[in-house]
Amino acid sequence: MASSLTKASADPSAEKTFFGHPRGLATLFMTEMWERFSYYGMRALLVYYLVSGGADAATGSQGGGLAMTAATTTAIYSVYVSMVYLMAMPGGWFGDRVWGARKTVAIAGFVIMAGHLSLAVPGQAMFFVGLILVAAGSGLLKANISTMVGHLYDGPEDPRRDGGFTLFYVGINLGAFVAPLVVGTVGKEHNWHLGFALAALGMGLGLTQFLLGTKHLSPKSSVVPNPLSAQERKAVLTKLVFAVLGVAVFYGAVVALGAYTLNWALVPLTLAGLFIPIAVLARIKRDKDLSGAEQSKMTAYIWFFIAAAVFWMIYDQGGSTLSLFADDKTAGTMFGFDFSATWYQSLNPLFVMALAPVFAWLWLWLARKNQEPNTIVKFAMGLVLIGASFFVFIVPMGMATGDTKVSPMWLVSIYMIQTIGELCVSPVGLSVTTKMAPQKYASQMMGVWFLAVTAGDCITSLLSIGGVDLNGTWVIGFQAAAAALAGLAVYTYRKKVQTLMGDVH
Repeated sequence: MASSLTKASADPSAEKTFFGHPRGLATLFMTEMWERFSYYGMRALLVYYLVSGGADAATGSQGGGLAMTAATTTAIYSVYVSMVYLMAMPGGWFGDRVWGARKTVAIAGFVIMAGHLSLAVPGQAMFFVGLILVAAGSGLLKANISTMVGHLYDGPEDPRRDGGFTLFYVGINLGAFVAPLVVGTVGKEHNWHLGFALAALGMGLGLTQFLLGTKHLSPKSSVVPNPLSAQERKAVLTKLVFAVLGVAVFYGAVVALGAYTLNWALVPLTLAGLFIPIAVLARIKRDKDLSGAEQSKMTAYIWFFIAAAVFWMIYDQGGSTLSLFADDKTAGTMFGFDFSATWYQSLNPLFVMALAPVFAWLWLWLARKNQEPNTIVKFAMGLVLIGASFFVFIVPMGMATGDTKVSPMWLVSIYMIQTIGELCVSPVGLSVTTKMAPQKYASQMMGVWFLAVTAGDCITSLLSIGGVDLNGTWVIGFQAAAAALAGLAVYTYRKKVQTLMGDVH
């Protein structure tokens, strides 16, 4: 197989291609598209299922949810999203040291599908089992499938490489765009568990596509780059067994004493989501093997990390705080057409697909004129924009009093502003992470970048657990001001940060 791939690289016409790219990209494109379909479909339902109680006889709307408060719902949603990104680090470790990228993605697909099927079974216990499985599987898959895209090309200098990742990114957003329209509508408007089952079907289609198309992937995807030795494997298994037994004994005692509440699960996960990113950054920063230049870059990177955490803290409330407002306070009709509140979750991927090429062209055009903003300024712009989106949010919140419902265009505008902010932060953050990573941690730093999402979502969860009403106007205003001030601080200290970055621009 390796020889055929080498031949194809020399003569692209010798094999079938996917828009001029290696055939394996089609396999990974479809796998990721269906996985994102399942993930975003389930995510579009999550907060509505948690807050839904009994059926409304007046409107005919379904009940059958878990009837939780908005605060608890936001906390669960935020912890869940944070755990998906937290699991990306151990997911990458499994790919590098245990199974290899290809096997890890296949196992992840089965775990995710099992999670969605668990969600399709009524009952609170199966719901939380499903969330755990989907979070774990998504972390395993997220860390490894992008690696396999890179394996399809002849190193970083392959001229097709950037275009391949762009196509792959389209697959992500295509799945994310369609899912709320299909899974969201079926689940919210008809039957919750049928919606979750559709998410499982989507992952099943993606897994089938992956297993049938593995012959088109690079042989490197099956290699375990740094396999555990027998001694290391034994040590890891011993630690894992003791950790599981410790958790089981502790929570068994809490349950036996009759003291267990949901916060016994939420609070430790939230604190872990805050402390682990801090511990990881501190460990890298204190590493004496790093050169002076690498230490300086890590100091600068901490600025970007904190800024990103503030950004994601607000941005990810698009699936919680904004979703609840969409259902309760926003008209579900536009131009005489009725639609489900879950459809708002399709706006971000739609705007990303529409605006990403525009931004790519804009940065190149400005670069040719020597006027492109540097990485620090782009981050500052993203923070100001995410803050501006919540300042805008205050207006419809003030209008939606009593039974008054506001125009859907308010939320459309808010999601558009947030997407523009995302395009200033997310791709730039991925790029700067690879550029500033110390050589010793080159393969781990992408997982560190995802920890910024974990930290941001855990701050939201901690606020909700602490009794802060994130749906309150003053809290929205406070978050908006905090993001705008963070953006201003990053911009004000841009020269200092640029000096710390050394030769990275």
